[in-house]
Amino acid sequence: MDFRAELASFLKSRRARLRPEDLGVRPFGGRRRVPGLRREELAELAGVSMDYYTRLEQGRTQNVSDGVLDAVARVLRLDATERAHLGNLVRALRHSSGPGARPGPDPRPVREGVRVLLRALDGVPAYVLGPRLDVLAANPLARALFGDVDAGPADRRNVAWRIFLDPGARELYADWEEAARDTVVALRLDLGRHACDDRLCGLLGELSVRSEDFRRLWAEHQVRETTHGTLRLRHPRAGDLLLHREELQVAGAPDQTLVTYAAEPGTPSADALTLLTMTNTEQTAPSPSGV
Repeated sequence: MDFRAELASFLKSRRARLRPEDLGVRPFGGRRRVPGLRREELAELAGVSMDYYTRLEQGRTQNVSDGVLDAVARVLRLDATERAHLGNLVRALRHSSGPGARPGPDPRPVREGVRVLLRALDGVPAYVLGPRLDVLAANPLARALFGDVDAGPADRRNVAWRIFLDPGARELYADWEEAARDTVVALRLDLGRHACDDRLCGLLGELSVRSEDFRRLWAEHQVRETTHGTLRLRHPRAGDLLLHREELQVAGAPDQTLVTYAAEPGTPSADALTLLTMTNTEQTAPSPSGV
């Protein structure tokens, strides 16, 4: 992963969504060849030289101060998540030795207490995510709902792989485009927070080569928190479900996240989860594509 290219693309995408008149300034020059805020306009508004900002956008200024990043973020109207991502990219560039990837550490084991909690969440599908959206552990109801998310080959125990490369995902996820976009956002945030080890870079490379949809969504450079929301599924046995998704960081394990899916009591979705709990809680369901 070339962090210089990633930083440049992120800043360019944020300049492109602004207009000088939105910021109360007269545009530089005459006719504009491309939409958005120009580098020189951003530099003037942020109080830095044109040369300094150009070097920042090109990843040639690794010792940029937080004050300068704050000024750039203010002009670009970045929210808190986007500002944090900008800082993460600069730090990743500062600590990377080049475009090559470093070896990825083995995932931290899910402690037994968390596994007990997973099994105790009766009627609530849940799993634990690690770095790169790897599924580290899941309860039986999550397997009945999503398939063998924490079993099988290592590359398939991954949410992004299943969303983009498992052909059955488009049948399972009623709003596949939304689920796919949230997945790309989560991967991009993970890239900024943890840099690109060989496993993450390998996953991004495989998705880029094999999925046109992934390439399209990755090019959007969306950055936002996706720690909660709703999910609509079309399950082959349980039917249509509307579930509330919540993500909770596992205490003492900052690289692990507990993801739960709950239905409103008294709804058809709750009845469907009850049916799955009664009939298939202890049986691992096949993945949507049968792999």
